[in-house]
Amino acid sequence: MSINQSVGKWLKEPFDIETQNQVKALQDDPELLEDAFYTSLSFGTGGMRGIMGVGTNRINKYTLGKNTQGISHYLKKRYPGETLKVAIAFDCRHQSQYLAKTVADVFTANGIHAYLFSDLRPTPELSFAVKHLNAHCGIVITASHNPPKYNGYKVYGKDGGQLVEPEDKKIIKIIKKTPFETILFKGNADLLHIINKEIDEEYQKAVLKEAKIHSLKKDDFKIIFTPIHGTAITVIPQVLEKAGYNKVYIVKEQAKPDGAFPTVISPNPEEPDSLEMAVALANEKNADIVIGTDPDADRIGIVIKNKNNQWYYLNGNQIMMVFTEYLLEKKAILKELSPQHFIATTIVSSPIMKKIANHYGVKFKTSLTGFKWIAKLINDFQELKFVGGGEESFGYLVGDTVRDKDAVSASLLACEIGSEAKNNNSSFYELMVKCYMKYGVFKEHLVSITKEGKSGVFAIAKKMDDYRTNPPKSISGNLIHQIEDYENSTLYDVQNNSNRILELPKSNVIILVLEDGTRIALRPSGTEPKMKFYYSINRPFDPNQTWEEQDEKLQKRINELVKETALL
Repeated sequence: MSINQSVGKWLKEPFDIETQNQVKALQDDPELLEDAFYTSLSFGTGGMRGIMGVGTNRINKYTLGKNTQGISHYLKKRYPGETLKVAIAFDCRHQSQYLAKTVADVFTANGIHAYLFSDLRPTPELSFAVKHLNAHCGIVITASHNPPKYNGYKVYGKDGGQLVEPEDKKIIKIIKKTPFETILFKGNADLLHIINKEIDEEYQKAVLKEAKIHSLKKDDFKIIFTPIHGTAITVIPQVLEKAGYNKVYIVKEQAKPDGAFPTVISPNPEEPDSLEMAVALANEKNADIVIGTDPDADRIGIVIKNKNNQWYYLNGNQIMMVFTEYLLEKKAILKELSPQHFIATTIVSSPIMKKIANHYGVKFKTSLTGFKWIAKLINDFQELKFVGGGEESFGYLVGDTVRDKDAVSASLLACEIGSEAKNNNSSFYELMVKCYMKYGVFKEHLVSITKEGKSGVFAIAKKMDDYRTNPPKSISGNLIHQIEDYENSTLYDVQNNSNRILELPKSNVIILVLEDGTRIALRPSGTEPKMKFYYSINRPFDPNQTWEEQDEKLQKRINELVKETALL
């Protein structure tokens, strides 16, 4: 269907008058009109996300209604004769509550019971609610850490994890075949169930069970917390208080949920700027740790004191490393660890995780990018026991009660680690350095290049195609040793001129492995109009140099690699 044909459909019923008028207004700006209609929003690594507005390439009641109508058809076919239940949550973004109610109405109009949270809740609590309610599906309206103009739609299966192959492809196929005219918007109030506080208590109990590790003194451990205007304000302060932390200081200017995110450029704890106000309060209070979470509380940012009593911003790989080392060491001391335990991470995250697994004699599993794939590992290997796992993008999960990355349990675990270290006259920072001394010095870096609109989509696609069809023979003086192409499921060994099959599902990811072990991964973002370049290098720890000196050398090497490759 051409853009003009698509626009024409949106200028008449079943689209309401307000929508039709907004489409007419867009016709005065051909570029914006084209971007709103040239394609349909698709599902990526974290569900469906897009700019709010009218059009097939936008988040609105019709695009989400179409998704929901399609999922309704799928659920009835997948679970014939069962009383179907769906759990629905939403975050603080503009229109989130309205869109969540719209989604609930479509489900109930199709004869499906909808359990809708009465107010905003974290994404991991929705994952928990799906399992707790024994629901067939879960939906959360969120765009996670994206800019304010975005919203999104995450879909969860019966196991509490986000949809993955082959189920997602079956649902997407049905959604594509669902005409806008067939969406049932008029809900059935008898099938709508409002969730208030009842699941909150159960979820918090589960978090405390998984992430409260010790009962050491916590009275003098000072925590600065910011939800960055998001949903975590509804649960993290409460969980920390129940765990015994009574010196939790909340950044007041960022405590109130607000979809405009007025105090930050980006509500993403990956960005140091988003934690600037929290660090300022930490200086005032002489705090021990700073914690920030993204709008739907699945990502966590952590800032700690280094050996010079200066603030040090951990990256996602460092958070994952220290968390995993701590959990495994605790279980090893208690003699609770066995070869049936496993940890997990993604193909673009730090290889140090495999070394940690080998040291403790537990299984190690890798997945594609996106936490939904780690959740799938938990579900696929139910004979094993998941200890913890994460990804470089500041996401971590403790235990398997929830099936998505969870900044709530991660926040509690960070405080448990920091407070125990303080009791032992050590620090979170010292524990991190000990990991590098033990496993080698690893350094990772991410470069994201934003390319908006239709032209950006083509520019990103061309860059991936260039690397796929004409990869470089060397980078920064280092020969390419291997090329992993997950779209074509092949690992090409350059030296031996041989191929082998990659077992993971297909994904638009290319990883270049250099002679010295350096890894450079390229992939389009699954949630934003960005091209991402991931760099990972490592060296054995040199006892004649400090970790800081070695880290600085690796950073210089990464800077060289970035200068040569991160171009678009």
